[in-house]
Amino acid sequence: MNLTRTSAVDSNATPAARGELLPARTPDPEVMNAPVSDAPALEVQHLSAWYGPRKAIEDVTLPILERHITAIIGPSGCGKSTMIRCLNRMHEVVRGARAEGVVTLGGHNVYDADVDPVDLRRHIGMVFQKPNPFPTMSIFDNVVAGLRLQGGWNTRALDEVAERSLRQAALFDEVKDVWKKATGASLSGGQQQRLCIARTLAVEPRVILMDEPCSALDPIATYRIEELMNELKAQYTIAIVTHNMQQASRVSEFTAFMLAEEDRVGRLIEYGETATMFTNPSDRRTEDYITGRFG
Repeated sequence: MNLTRTSAVDSNATPAARGELLPARTPDPEVMNAPVSDAPALEVQHLSAWYGPRKAIEDVTLPILERHITAIIGPSGCGKSTMIRCLNRMHEVVRGARAEGVVTLGGHNVYDADVDPVDLRRHIGMVFQKPNPFPTMSIFDNVVAGLRLQGGWNTRALDEVAERSLRQAALFDEVKDVWKKATGASLSGGQQQRLCIARTLAVEPRVILMDEPCSALDPIATYRIEELMNELKAQYTIAIVTHNMQQASRVSEFTAFMLAEEDRVGRLIEYGETATMFTNPSDRRTEDYITGRFG
């Protein structure tokens, strides 16, 4: 299976393809001005997952629409994080974890035998709940870490990618005087999370998964991340797990509500446009959760 983007490094590629004459990706007028499609960037079909013998989610089917923000909401323990980790096979880092079902990216099932999970995660990036920059690396080295693992990038190209990614993450102006010297750990919590977003953007993913990215941040830092998400959706597909109903209503166009009931297995209860779900949900359980009757 070939999931390679046009900018991916190939040892036999031309210098331009290796990034030596890297074209700017931001802004990309063709992408940003193209009509927004209702086609799914990711399509999840009958997805179930286990941790050892315990089933965590069952039979989840939903689209993650291209260049939209989809919020995944639900009470703790309903399988939200498990579900999005299954989208780029991050759940597999947990011993004994497994999944069944189909997750389609670019017409291919990401669970096919010929898919390299490490390569897959370049195309479906992840931003975690707690900012996790490499603490002893400089800001610059944090951003280009993934590209250096690929190999084939010269210094000029790495500089261009790092600056572009930091600008996309609305961080460059705050760190431009120290980005080659200051470590990721020296930044504030909100800056660290934007650094992690820049690191994800540097490898040019098709989809960005965010697992409660603002839960450890103050309101000002949260506002900046939400603004950033609204800017990024012009070029990227985003799925965000959040416990914050106000955040889901502010940033997302589509919402999926998950719930684990007596058997403690997470299931998708309702999926639809956020504006409709938050004003006229089709399932009473969705209404009860959104209005704070439980959870």
